[in-house]
Amino acid sequence: MTKIPFFLATALATTFTAAAQNDYQQSVQASYDGHIFKPKQVDATDPRVAQLQVPAGFTVTKFADQLEKPRMLAVAPNGDVYVSNRDQGTITLLRDTNQDGKADHTRQVAQAANLHGLAIRDGKLYAAAIRDLYVADIQPDGSLSPLKRLYNDLPDAGQHPNRTLNFAPDGTLYLSVGSTCNACDEANPENATLLQVKTDGSGRSVYAKGLRNTIGFGWHPRTGQLFGFDHGIDWLGDEQQQEELNEIKQGADYGWPFVFENGQPNLADEPPGGQSYAQYAAQTQLPKLLYKAHSAPLGMVFYQGHQFPKEYRNDAFVTMHGSWNRAEPSGYKLVRVHFNEQGQPEKFEDFATGWLLNGNKEQFGRVCGIAQHADGSLLVSDDANGVVYRVAYAGSGKAAPKGKPKKRG
Repeated sequence: MTKIPFFLATALATTFTAAAQNDYQQSVQASYDGHIFKPKQVDATDPRVAQLQVPAGFTVTKFADQLEKPRMLAVAPNGDVYVSNRDQGTITLLRDTNQDGKADHTRQVAQAANLHGLAIRDGKLYAAAIRDLYVADIQPDGSLSPLKRLYNDLPDAGQHPNRTLNFAPDGTLYLSVGSTCNACDEANPENATLLQVKTDGSGRSVYAKGLRNTIGFGWHPRTGQLFGFDHGIDWLGDEQQQEELNEIKQGADYGWPFVFENGQPNLADEPPGGQSYAQYAAQTQLPKLLYKAHSAPLGMVFYQGHQFPKEYRNDAFVTMHGSWNRAEPSGYKLVRVHFNEQGQPEKFEDFATGWLLNGNKEQFGRVCGIAQHADGSLLVSDDANGVVYRVAYAGSGKAAPKGKPKKRG
């Protein structure tokens, strides 16, 4: 483990004198100890997979493996699974032809530099790269027509190149664009935002801003409210900045880089227009829930299937990719977010754990993308070990029920 003393904004210290607000009348000097610790990667062997812990009645098995670095997942109505590999710029088709819970047909179906985010709508697959957005027709055999470029002028990547896509219930396409930096005042107003994008290539607009890197987002199935999990600022210490679960509203500002969590100031970046931190925070939306710092939430999906017990319906599942910027690891797990009857998030629960081993010094899984399969199971990618896991409900000693995906063409 490497311990790095870190002083906000410069190598030594930052001093900031705020506007005349009671909380910030004095000059403030802040310093933090920053840590780097990455658990050693070990193989995802069958015995290791078998010791993963999930609630009673659930199972975790390998849906596919030897996939190098699988990232985002998209599932077609017939059960075909598409998975991106950002490093190789590929999209791979995974097909379970005999419906036994394991892919037995694997085929690369597209390639372009930096492909990452995936979304399916009306027989078309949309794929986002760093500056490009593509679309392709899904063929009856699961292959894709040649990629058609819709946009080639998305913002530069910088620190966060992982564009993600999702369709709202009304068919509007949303695209997440992370920040170029850890904490800075962005020159491009489309960085650190969620965009609404027209699928005919005719334009896009900023839906919400102040989102450092909201990779996973989705709409509550009953209320239609949009929620997303934003990544906290690094180098503020082991326990800051916590990850933020936000209800994302049109035109709203979520604070980055000036304020975080419940309005705390980021002393390295002064709010615009001579505002104090308190004044700026009053104009922003506060998070609904906070999660352990540096856990790196990536994929997020609301469960709408019928395979899991009914109490899981309309709850969200989030992949916590795992920390590097803290002394003791956080994340490396699948988390359930329980929503109440009013459609508001109430609490987090560990759902699948055990990818950390040997006193948290080793890991065999950095969970990444997540999607609901046609049979009601959840598919979870691991971009460090080349695995796509299947999380299924088997009940009291019975085999996991199979869904009825639509007939393939």
